[in-house]
Amino acid sequence: MAHAHSHNQPVTAMERRLRGVLGSRLARFGGAAVAALTVTEVALTIGNGVFHLTATPAAVVSWFAGAVVSYALSRWAWNRTGRPDVLRETIPFWAISVAVLVLLTLANKLGYHSAGWLHLTGAGHVLWVDFVWLVANFCTFLLRFAIFHHVLFTDRTAALREPAGDQATHRAPRHAAPQATRPRHAAAPGARAA
Repeated sequence: MAHAHSHNQPVTAMERRLRGVLGSRLARFGGAAVAALTVTEVALTIGNGVFHLTATPAAVVSWFAGAVVSYALSRWAWNRTGRPDVLRETIPFWAISVAVLVLLTLANKLGYHSAGWLHLTGAGHVLWVDFVWLVANFCTFLLRFAIFHHVLFTDRTAALREPAGDQATHRAPRHAAPQATRPRHAAAPGARAA
């Protein structure tokens, strides 16, 4: 029985986290990612199917279209308002996005080449490349969420305030104890004589 309870503890902790801030952020970032993915897939389909761009230019144009949407909506997902912090937010975001661009470009080249190996042409070629791009975007979504949540958009001020709050709650009983003992000292025999 105790073994079953201890086995369920990690699941319960994970459920709590997913229902809390982590789950809220994941849901909001998921919505932002779907919007960015829609934009990038449309751009890739047009670049590949209409303008017949090769793998690298198609990847760059599609990535940039999605990255602009992703940047705006990622700030919303982590409740960032006002002017962005260039050093802590904007530059790291675009650095991460460039790393994502490298991965997506490689995936797009794979999509183009594998479409050739499969002898796909026309709409079949476009849909296959779109599918490979979709899978690559899903993988980078998980990577970006982890980096954004734990590094880029982490709430530093809340993290700094929390230990101070914890210390205050731990110290409260210690301060209360001397106050409780003061009436006893006042009731000492010397005090009665006075």
